Amino acid sequence: MKLATLRNGRPDGQLVVVSSDLERCVSAGRIAPNLQAAMDEWGRAEPALTALAAQLDAGEIAGQVFDPKAAHAPLPRAYQWIDGSAYMSHLERVRSLKGSKDEELQSIRPLLYQGGSDSLSAATAPIIIASEDLALDFEGEVGVIIGAVPMGATRQQAASAIRLVTVLNDVSLRRLVADDLQNGFGFFHAKPSTAFAPIAMTPSSLGADWRDNRLHLPIRIEVNGKLYGRPNAGIGMHFDFADLIVEAARTRNLAAGTIIGGGTVSNPHDQTLPLKPDGIGFACIAEARTAEKAKYGRARTPFLKPGDRVRIGAVDEKGKSVFGDIDQTVELLAAG
Repeated sequence: MKLATLRNGRPDGQLVVVSSDLERCVSAGRIAPNLQAAMDEWGRAEPALTALAAQLDAGEIAGQVFDPKAAHAPLPRAYQWIDGSAYMSHLERVRSLKGSKDEELQSIRPLLYQGGSDSLSAATAPIIIASEDLALDFEGEVGVIIGAVPMGATRQQAASAIRLVTVLNDVSLRRLVADDLQNGFGFFHAKPSTAFAPIAMTPSSLGADWRDNRLHLPIRIEVNGKLYGRPNAGIGMHFDFADLIVEAARTRNLAAGTIIGGGTVSNPHDQTLPLKPDGIGFACIAEARTAEKAKYGRARTPFLKPGDRVRIGAVDEKGKSVFGDIDQTVELLAAG
């Protein structure tokens, strides 16, 4: 089952069910007005949404054309957005960045930070920056939307709470990371609005691509039309999503509709850009730059600037975007 949220002039948008080929959609308003309402009553809503999806795919309902540009983030605002760092090769590469600490590189317990969730960006919303000197970076990630999880949850409780899977761009302002971390309260200014793919899917609808609480698909990243990376999200994910949820619930209850990110998808390799035909590449600029520093003594790949375009999506074996693409252009904040 594939779900999306269309803009309708209201903060939480309109919940729709999307066909398997991403071509058509139908309103789910008689089941739940928006995705958060569906999350709150998932036991009742999920069977009805699944039945509606089956009717749409069978042609029993005409529906309407699904336009990804009309879609918001699946949850335009969420009670909680928590991002982890589950890929050890990402931590290995970025620990040399200013503001990072070697002791933060660990394989015992996952790192987490709580991001701003009051305004989550649509897949085609621009990335707006206040100035050009903030070292703007993208981070291609997988995320899950969960049901309610009690404090001190077990792995089984955590895994069973995973309702939906999607892809996201955890935008980072690298020049502000050091200030945020050294102030002692963690990320704030360095992490503006996170963007999400237009589609969120149930784990069961992903078939064998979802197993071991991980998404086993490559995340394809393009910058200005050039292939930047295609690391596989199922490779090198040291902490699975059950681990991340358990850690998030260590000292608090998690509300239905909480979003958990897996961190920048990263596979171990010693490559640099430009990407070769069989290359893996990177899901963020910081990794590419640290790899260049190690090989050439200096970073050669620039951070994003106004006018640049970033495209991120999980692709199947045929190269089709499974959740729809995040497709964003960088814009400078207008003066005044």
